[in-house]
Amino acid sequence: MLRLLVPLFALAACAPPQDTAGSAPSPVRRFAAADREAAPDLAGTALDGGRIRLSDYRGKVVVLNVWAAWCGPCRAEAPELSEAQRHLAAKGVQVLGVDTDADRSQGRAFAGDHRLAYPSLHDPGSRQLVHRLPAKYQTSTLPYTLFIDRDGKVAAQGLVRLSEADVRTITRPLLAEKTHRTR
Repeated sequence: MLRLLVPLFALAACAPPQDTAGSAPSPVRRFAAADREAAPDLAGTALDGGRIRLSDYRGKVVVLNVWAAWCGPCRAEAPELSEAQRHLAAKGVQVLGVDTDADRSQGRAFAGDHRLAYPSLHDPGSRQLVHRLPAKYQTSTLPYTLFIDRDGKVAAQGLVRLSEADVRTITRPLLAEKTHRTR
């Protein structure tokens, strides 16, 4: 019986959240420049053993994708994000994954199976991200994606599986924005 319930709970965890009226929220929330809050400076060990710090990508538009190996929509989204990384890197976009699996080996297997073209920070249970992310950006949905502008502020949030075309559409206006940070 438990073997039947675990996959059902896993699939339910991937579903978009419902509001109190029972309808799903917009799959992509955009934030005006004046309403953006700073993304937390996540740092830690990548799946490949290297070090990752979100602030190292300041000056680029960062597509911060939170995923888990057991999440079906995450598996479907991974090749799309790799394509986005390959096509948009030269324009100043960096895809960065956050693997929430408890066991790093699951994340490494996922990254290898999907030939991820971007690094992923290992953050078991999303503990680092959940505790440091401003409340208005928090969700329990997987996958979810934060689009961080070149100043390090959260500009948009995707609450569903995104395609490469979605990433291009969301990052295009962010790339056109002038940066406000001082050097």
